[in-house]
Amino acid sequence: MTRAPANLLAVRSLLLTYLNVDPNTERSQDLEPAEVGIVGDPDHRGGYHCGSDRVVPNDYSVVESLRDSSGLTLDAAALDVGMFEVRVNGVTHNLFTFSSWCVAQCVADTPDSRDLRSIIYSPDGRTVKRWDRLNRRSTGDDSHLWHTHFSFFRDSIKAGRDQTPLFRRYLTTIGLMEDTMPLTEADMPIIRAALHSTEIGRTGVTFGQVMDLMRGVPGQIATLQSLINTKDFVDEQAIVSGILATLTPQAIAAAIPPTIAKQVADELAARLVA
Repeated sequence: MTRAPANLLAVRSLLLTYLNVDPNTERSQDLEPAEVGIVGDPDHRGGYHCGSDRVVPNDYSVVESLRDSSGLTLDAAALDVGMFEVRVNGVTHNLFTFSSWCVAQCVADTPDSRDLRSIIYSPDGRTVKRWDRLNRRSTGDDSHLWHTHFSFFRDSIKAGRDQTPLFRRYLTTIGLMEDTMPLTEADMPIIRAALHSTEIGRTGVTFGQVMDLMRGVPGQIATLQSLINTKDFVDEQAIVSGILATLTPQAIAAAIPPTIAKQVADELAARLVA
């Protein structure tokens, strides 16, 4: 029997914790439990909502990628997210802005989005779009006007890989959740670009990545929000300079874990000698 894997159940729980604002009352503004689905209904056959007992011959969710065919188990590999609306610091966020944000992360190929095969969504409640990492499919039915479908490569589900980081980052970005994710080796190029803003773009690090990283530096969230509200995003250099002006050596040091602190110190020492 097709089952809901633990790593997608964790994503479901995370979203409901923060987007079902009033869990004791059903209301249209909240993301309700019935609106976050993993396993297809009993009649559902084929596709990422089905495990190995429900796939069909030449099932696209199996045959179009080695990551899927090698990862096929009884686990479903999809998540549906329904309508919601939350307001944080005067800004309204809903299913449409959430979906567009997630697609933008996939397009940017962020590390925490690379297990996503596709997203079927609506950016505005009027048109349905489909982002497909394999560029094999581009359509979706009208039910995606009111829910967004996330397909995950089956090998990532089989491996039990944590799928919450992308969604935690969204909740942190909009201000619903405090950033507690530690910096890792993957953040090194972004830290370097932030410290030497001329490297943004030239090294493949985007301005958005720098902004996302800086959101976690202690005490800088209010300053970042002020800069975002008052600066023209075309003038990226001015924004980066403004961010760097607020970062004390103590704040930067507090944000860098011991595992990579020596690398940062060595890099800075090398630059000072040069």
